[in-house]
Amino acid sequence: MYRFLRTPRWWGINVFVLLAIPFCLFMGTWQMGKFEDRVDTHREAERAPDPATLRTEPLDTLLPVNKETSGRHAEASGRYGEQFLVPDRELDGRAGAYVLTLLKTDGGKSLPVVRGWLPAGAKAPAPPSGEVTVVGALQASENAGTKGVRAAGGLPEGQLSMISAGSLVNVVSDDVYDAWVTLTDSPAGLTPVPAAAAAGTSLDLKAFQNLGYTAEWFVFAGFVVFMWFRLLRREVETRRDEALGL
Repeated sequence: MYRFLRTPRWWGINVFVLLAIPFCLFMGTWQMGKFEDRVDTHREAERAPDPATLRTEPLDTLLPVNKETSGRHAEASGRYGEQFLVPDRELDGRAGAYVLTLLKTDGGKSLPVVRGWLPAGAKAPAPPSGEVTVVGALQASENAGTKGVRAAGGLPEGQLSMISAGSLVNVVSDDVYDAWVTLTDSPAGLTPVPAAAAAGTSLDLKAFQNLGYTAEWFVFAGFVVFMWFRLLRREVETRRDEALGL
């Protein structure tokens, strides 16, 4: 009755099933591993010491910014230069803007420094003159997908859509660090901007997408098994009907 399993057609079906099931299980396990890695990273970030308790380190020793150095206290010296507003930034539910001032460091490159948050309509205080030393939480450059970042284009002069070397390269002539700091102590009239969590350390929608993909791959594996048994049953019934002359 089951001699049809030796036919070329069924050899092809069986080989496909034998390859598809392990592949689906592997992909499902891989997606589950990606989700578990996100969970572990999130837990490590929660257990990590408060950046405010960490010692201050020279800026260049913390670059490039990664999950370990994001939020660490960086120190840099230089002179303040051009200043910009980064609009459409909320703080405690209030609308306003970040005050970003470029610090021309002793090494020659300029460091974007967010000196604080300013309520909408308020005037930004001028930066201090002369040599200064700033201490702030180190942050990675923003990108167009960052929450709260407005699309570029149509901004008045003196405003930036996001904080990144890419957005500054067209408005300043200096070489700019691909990172920025938010001051731990803002001057009068400004509110300190808290450091954001490092990218990839939160349980966001993307993390739960990995969990959804895990379920999909396991469902695919089950569907392959289901279809194989269904095809087998239909073939058996067809062969039985032929044997009975039906």
